[in-house]
Amino acid sequence: MIIVGELINATRQTVKTAIESRDSKAIQKFARDQADSGAAYIDVNAGTFVGKETEYLKWVIENVTEATDLPVCIDSPSSGVIEDALEHFQGKSDKIPMINSISLEKEKLEKILPIVAGTDLKVIALCMDDEGTPHTVDGRMEIAGKLINKLVQQGVKIENIFVDPLVQALSANSVFGTSFLISVEKIMAEYKGVHTICGLSNISFGLPERGFLNQTFMAMAVAKGLDGAIANPLDKKMMATIAAAEALAGRDDYCLNYLAAFRAGKII
Repeated sequence: MIIVGELINATRQTVKTAIESRDSKAIQKFARDQADSGAAYIDVNAGTFVGKETEYLKWVIENVTEATDLPVCIDSPSSGVIEDALEHFQGKSDKIPMINSISLEKEKLEKILPIVAGTDLKVIALCMDDEGTPHTVDGRMEIAGKLINKLVQQGVKIENIFVDPLVQALSANSVFGTSFLISVEKIMAEYKGVHTICGLSNISFGLPERGFLNQTFMAMAVAKGLDGAIANPLDKKMMATIAAAEALAGRDDYCLNYLAAFRAGKII
C-alpha cells in the first residue's frame, strides 16, 4: 500500500498555527513521524492561506525536505501554486513528487495537464468533471477512462497515474460504499499498471465510531485492489488493518510484511 501522509494540511488547526508562526520544529516533526510510520509521500497543503498559499507552501516544503528524504505530494486547487511549489521542491530534492490533483473539470484539466505532460511526475486523477462527482460506477468508469487516456496521450506513464474514484458519505446513500468498491475493482482490472488511491475517511462522515468504519472499509477496498491511500500513518489501528488486509488479499508474499509489522509491535 502506497501511503500518502495526510497530516501536514492547513485545514488542521495545529498545522495552520504552526505554519502561521513559522514553527519549523512542529512541521518537521509531522514529517518525520509520518515517514517513520510508513508514509511513502508527505502531502503538503497550505490552501487555507488565500493570497499567501505559495509562500507558505514553499516554506513547508523546505521543512519537509530538511526532516525527511521522502517526496512530497503537492496538494492545491491552483495550477499556479502547484507549478511554483513543484519547481521549489525539485530545486531541493531529486525525488519524484506527486501532484494532487487533476480531474476532468475543463479548467483544471487545461491548466494541470501541461504541467505533468511528458514528465515522470506521479499524478492523482479524480473521477470528477464539471457536473461533479458521479454516484454510479459507470459514471466513474467513464471519467477514469477519459482521464487515463488523456494523461497517457500526453506522455504520462500509466504506472504514474493514481485514479481516485472519490469516496462519498455512506450516511447520504447506502450504495456509496459498494459503488466505490466496484469502481476500484473495475479500474484495476481494465487499466493494467494504473494505481487507485483515495482519502477514505469520508465514508464514515456523520456516523458514530468513524475509525472502526474506516478500518473495515479499508480492508474491503484492499480486497478489491486499492493500492494507495491518503491517510494518517500514525493511526496504528488503520496501519495494522492495511497490513492484515494485504496479507489476506494475497499481496504480501509469505506474509513477510505482516510478520515484520508484528515483530515491530504494529499489529494491535
